[in-house]
Amino acid sequence: MASFAGKVVVVTGAASGIGRATARAFAAQGAAVVAADRSADVHDTVSGLETALAVTMDAGDEQDVQRLVDAACDRFGGIDIFYANAGISGGTAGIFDASAELWMEVLRVNLIGPALAIKHAAPRIVARGGGAILCTASVAGLRSGAGGTPYSASKAGVINLVQTAAQQLATSGVRVNAICPGLIETGMTQRAFDHAREQGKEEKLGQLNPLRRAGRPEEIAQVALFLASDAASYVNGQAIAVDGGLSSSHPVTRQAFGKPAF
Repeated sequence: MASFAGKVVVVTGAASGIGRATARAFAAQGAAVVAADRSADVHDTVSGLETALAVTMDAGDEQDVQRLVDAACDRFGGIDIFYANAGISGGTAGIFDASAELWMEVLRVNLIGPALAIKHAAPRIVARGGGAILCTASVAGLRSGAGGTPYSASKAGVINLVQTAAQQLATSGVRVNAICPGLIETGMTQRAFDHAREQGKEEKLGQLNPLRRAGRPEEIAQVALFLASDAASYVNGQAIAVDGGLSSSHPVTRQAFGKPAF
């Protein structure tokens, strides 16, 4: 595993789930970590970490994003890695059910938030000699069937955003990539996991992917560490699916391994 000693890492949506696991994983590899979230639980994320700062903020508010970037630079002298992970689900509303207000809120947090992160963090990362920006997209942004319509559209936008940003940051030394998680147990999906367990159907979670299981936040964190490290120095403008293989196939009638189709 790469060392991040001497690096300053900012992670949004860090009060729980993927954000908390990633913030702690970076800290375990020596990074100074700034964990941000609109929930006060973000302070629990940095509890016990040697070099860390918790910031409560709204990832979709430009003044808050600027304040977060300034706080990281004031405390630790700059930013090397920014992980724009904060997001909301917006529920399962379809095109004919979602209100304009719901669309605007989901896009504000999920798409405008990462755009603001890139806008304000990239110049600070350039000033440090280069680094990495990561954004959480989703398999829902790759094709339909993995989330509500506003959520899916917002995550498709994140995928295009990292491609566009990678081009606009050409020669800057800043790489921009997206992670597309599949079904992961986080605060956003907790209700579904709890319901399945109450019904004795936990084994059905993630059954559509070849690994036949849901993922863990720590598994996404490990991909984030890779993409932020020098080991990924030639990976730029990409959307990496971490979904147990779910997005490797179009829908089919599945068969169990080793058994005939009929």
